[in-house]
Amino acid sequence: MAQTITINERNYTGMPTSTAIVICLDGSQKEYFEEASKLNLTPNLDKIINAGENLLANSAIPSFTNPNNISIVTGRPSSVHGICGNFFYTPSTGEEVMMNDPRFLRVPTIFQKYYEQGAKIAIVTAKDKLRKLLSHGLSFNDARAICFSSEKSDQATISENGIDNINNWLGMDVPDVYSQGLSEFVMAAGVKLLYEFKPDIMYLSTTDFIQHKYAPGDQVANTFYAMFDKYIGELNVNNNSIIITADHGMQPKSKADGSPNAIYLQDILDKKFGEHSSKVILPITDPYVVHHGALGSFATIYLEDKSKINDAMEEIKKIKEIDVVVSNEAGCEEYDLPKDRMGDIICMSSKYMTIGSSESSHDLSKLKEPLRSHGGLHEREVPFISNKKINSFLSNEKLNNYDAFYYSIAGAM
Repeated sequence: MAQTITINERNYTGMPTSTAIVICLDGSQKEYFEEASKLNLTPNLDKIINAGENLLANSAIPSFTNPNNISIVTGRPSSVHGICGNFFYTPSTGEEVMMNDPRFLRVPTIFQKYYEQGAKIAIVTAKDKLRKLLSHGLSFNDARAICFSSEKSDQATISENGIDNINNWLGMDVPDVYSQGLSEFVMAAGVKLLYEFKPDIMYLSTTDFIQHKYAPGDQVANTFYAMFDKYIGELNVNNNSIIITADHGMQPKSKADGSPNAIYLQDILDKKFGEHSSKVILPITDPYVVHHGALGSFATIYLEDKSKINDAMEEIKKIKEIDVVVSNEAGCEEYDLPKDRMGDIICMSSKYMTIGSSESSHDLSKLKEPLRSHGGLHEREVPFISNKKINSFLSNEKLNNYDAFYYSIAGAM
């Protein structure tokens, strides 16, 4: 076994001697942990923080689920791995495509490269949309890899997931996709895999249903973090190395009357430049619209007439609640994005505002609580909690959530 493994131009230490665990606690920000801790609901997390580190990191931009989960598992930003949203647009065909197929992934995952070196890999994700991306490059025919989702745990097979009969094995039914149970299933499965499968590397990725609905300190949110804490106590054993981070934070995005706070950018551009002259793409869009109604803080715009790019940018800059308006080249350079998968203009809204396309295209009927969402710079800061001291960390370094496996694997040596 090599002393180091080079993956996507980063050097990782060799095979862990205990389990290297990374948990992506979807939609979390430090205030959730702080509020639960005040009520003594998180004794295991408090113990970890006292023994290790309680840091903050940047998530990748846009601060959405797919790009950040893939950044975490490749150790690199979207400009390298290519996944820059939950879906993207192909101007040449007019096709809008969900970015959950491995064909869009441009580099190998950390899992794949360690698996090739003989490691045992365990991955559990709440939603199935991530599973094929996370498991890309793994083989399930030699009992060294397991990857499944809570959402479709009843459909798992040995050939596709490395495990079957999950619900009987775990003693839990398939959870409702819009419930705390979807994330609890991930954590419970992670604990059982740790003790029975004994992976070298494990990744647990939850869902942000609770965080979209409830602010830090809310009783329901506190109950969620107390649940999470129980499982953390069961994972923090045998010198295992644990990093807890998130794909993004969350901010309230509603008006005083509870309706969503949104700028419908497609309507504004259509009125100024004419219909079909532009295409506003919202990379937050996914099948789970109950969470967010496809309203987030990031948008990219494609223009039919490229000579109008500067005019369109100037028009968008007039909108008070849009903080960032940059060209493709400038935005991709600043935020580590793949140029060929972004539009001509990149926009991000202010802290309490979202960007929509046309008002008529958003079905907000399923939003039962005031909107909480993400995607921009104001949801970029995320926790980076380690159960061990990070000796190599320098206070002036830029820490990213996709440094998680680098430190987790180093701590498991």
